[in-house]
Amino acid sequence: MSALASLKLSNARREQGQPSIVIRRNKLADKIGEQILLAQAQQSGNNYTKTRYKLVRGDDGGTETVSIQQRVRPWWWNNESGKLCLNVRYGARALELAKGKTTVEVGEAKALVDVLNTLKSAALAGELDTQIEAVSGAVRSGFKK
Repeated sequence: MSALASLKLSNARREQGQPSIVIRRNKLADKIGEQILLAQAQQSGNNYTKTRYKLVRGDDGGTETVSIQQRVRPWWWNNESGKLCLNVRYGARALELAKGKTTVEVGEAKALVDVLNTLKSAALAGELDTQIEAVSGAVRSGFKK
């Protein structure tokens, strides 16, 4: 009993899950991270594909894990004037970063990784929470009858 008496005991409970906004924030940060890896690969002249793992049922009825290469589509493009532009996407929709503005004008390809890193830190800091909520609410309303 003396060993337990030397410990500080409490009735604190561990949280079971994260709030939905934290899950969405982390999901957006992961997708921006994929875009960073894609941009770095393109700048070095390489291709980037994301590796996924999928359970596949075999002919004998057993399951096995198979790795699948998944293409990552870039969020950036060149506009009419030749400047590089970027949309931050949550699912299939572009986030409205400011009132009526969904595009970030990057300028040159050298600055793309820095802009993506800035967006990732903004997403992790919670600066894009209202935009994420608006887009996810629009997606959810499409499923209601």
